[in-house]
Amino acid sequence: MKSRNVLYYFIFALLMASCPLFLNAYWTDVFNNVGLYAILALSLNVILGHAGLFHMGHAAFYAIGAYTTAILNTTFGIPVLWSMPMAGIMAGIFAMIVARPIIHLRGDYLLIVTIGIVEIVRIALINNVFDITGGANGIFGISRPTVFGYKISKPDQFFYLIWGFAAVTIFLLLRLEHSRFGRALMYIKEDEVAAGGSGINVAHHKLVAFIIGAVWAGMCGTIYASKMTIIAPESFSFAESVVLFTIVILGGAGSIPGVILGAFLLVGLPELFRGLAEYRMLVFGAAMVLMMIFRNQGLLPPGPKKYDVASLLPAGGRK
Repeated sequence: MKSRNVLYYFIFALLMASCPLFLNAYWTDVFNNVGLYAILALSLNVILGHAGLFHMGHAAFYAIGAYTTAILNTTFGIPVLWSMPMAGIMAGIFAMIVARPIIHLRGDYLLIVTIGIVEIVRIALINNVFDITGGANGIFGISRPTVFGYKISKPDQFFYLIWGFAAVTIFLLLRLEHSRFGRALMYIKEDEVAAGGSGINVAHHKLVAFIIGAVWAGMCGTIYASKMTIIAPESFSFAESVVLFTIVILGGAGSIPGVILGAFLLVGLPELFRGLAEYRMLVFGAAMVLMMIFRNQGLLPPGPKKYDVASLLPAGGRK
């Protein structure tokens, strides 16, 4: 990673860390929502931006993570943050089950199937499958998270939890992007046939990308459940998946800074114009049309990748 990019992320981190000092409780909570959507969009970016899979059912994995945490906490008394790994695992297992038969699909065909997945999950939650999801009323009484005995309940406290998790997400995804696996995903996205001809197991890499995105969305669901203390099926509708998809496309598929910018524009900016909230979907549609016409790569598209070829060769192959 270039030192200049590291400096940019460091400055951004300092600015974000100082936000609660200057914001009231309302705007701090708005930034908390931006952070949640940024994490979710970054997890979707692994699937859509890096692997090039048209996936519009990401809210399903988010829901599974949130409901896993809610059930473990309210039924078995497991602390919220302790349930986060299990929430990610359950979302990942579900992703592996549903993605394996459809991973060979491309473009619009995959998109339609993933829309069906998020609707199946939502309807299953409403129908109270196995009598553990609470039906349309959802699950109440989820505990607040605690860190070393310190209970997190105020907006400014959640701010540091959410954006701290976002910082970890950005760091890990940057490492993934510059790894051998990340480069393979880039090849698959650009030319799947050529990637397969180069010896890359295309189906395997797509499936792993799908699972990684699902696991991270599931863990984000843990934070959401603990923040709201109540979850219901309508919180994980198809509309949520559309918003996440729009954030990635608007910001720039495959670009981490672009996704963060997209989250601020689509989640934070409408709060400045609450009087026009009923026209939000109209604005979304108009923004997408304009983006496809004038800047179809997004506001901050990923730049060209440059690699030191010698560093990519095995030790024995270097001269």
